[in-house]
Amino acid sequence: METIKCLIAGSGPAGYTAAIYAARANLQPVLYEGILRGGQLTTTTEIENFPGYPEGVDGNRLMEDLRKQAERFGSDLRTGIITETWLNESPFRIKLDSGKEILTKTLIIATGATARYLGLESEQKFKGMGVSACATCDGFFYRGRDVAVVGGGDTACEEAIYLSGLCRKVYMIVRRDVFRASKVMQKRVLTASNIEVLWEHQTQQILGDDSGVTGARLVHKSGRERTIDIHGFFLAIGHHPNSEPFLPWVRVNPEGYVITRPGTSETNVPGAFAAGDVQDPRYRQAITAAGSGCMAAMDAERYLAMQSGL
Repeated sequence: METIKCLIAGSGPAGYTAAIYAARANLQPVLYEGILRGGQLTTTTEIENFPGYPEGVDGNRLMEDLRKQAERFGSDLRTGIITETWLNESPFRIKLDSGKEILTKTLIIATGATARYLGLESEQKFKGMGVSACATCDGFFYRGRDVAVVGGGDTACEEAIYLSGLCRKVYMIVRRDVFRASKVMQKRVLTASNIEVLWEHQTQQILGDDSGVTGARLVHKSGRERTIDIHGFFLAIGHHPNSEPFLPWVRVNPEGYVITRPGTSETNVPGAFAAGDVQDPRYRQAITAAGSGCMAAMDAERYLAMQSGL
């Protein structure tokens, strides 16, 4: 069975950055790219807030640049999905979807988090063309336009408030007749002049054409239908961290996000580290994911040095 120094699970900004740093530290990292090579950013057309690209950059281009940089320093990038792990003894045993097993002295978990969607066919059709799960990432493109936010929790309120500073009007589509958000967030939404809350509404269909989203057809609890004219449709109904293959070994919070020791990437399992959205329920940005990937690689390097008595 193959034994390696460092295995990285996931190929988003956190995974590739971890690979860059680990390779430069001569850890000879092996990175398994998972279901979606490059992660969620490959579904984003234009990224304007990643440092170093003053004119913006296509999501696929950014991830390909990071991938090439990881390869340049000798990272072993492989196709495969981790399905099961045994982290109760060192080296860790990792099983892949191919059935292959591998032993690793350190593990960096960078498998990300998947945004929850409503399950509409039109969501997939217009993803990246008006449908987004990140207002901070994409809100800038809808300055002066009308948009909608789906959700009633703190995240939805935060997204709506952020968008209200950019957009002409923000509709909040709330399934219930009350918010789940904190009182402070509720007050900020309800006192914003350009946010309209549509209580007890659900989305039937997202409307659009070749240019992207043009509206949404909603239905009220009573059965009454309504169409709103919008150019951006933002989902804020939560994310699902992709932490399952590493349970029950690593500790997670009630939502499934891997818990790391504050100020580090360390999990409760010595030699296992976590980076990116799989351990970040708050920021979920490409740049913060990349930064935590750097931390994880450096923490893994120090751990191996300590194990060797250096």
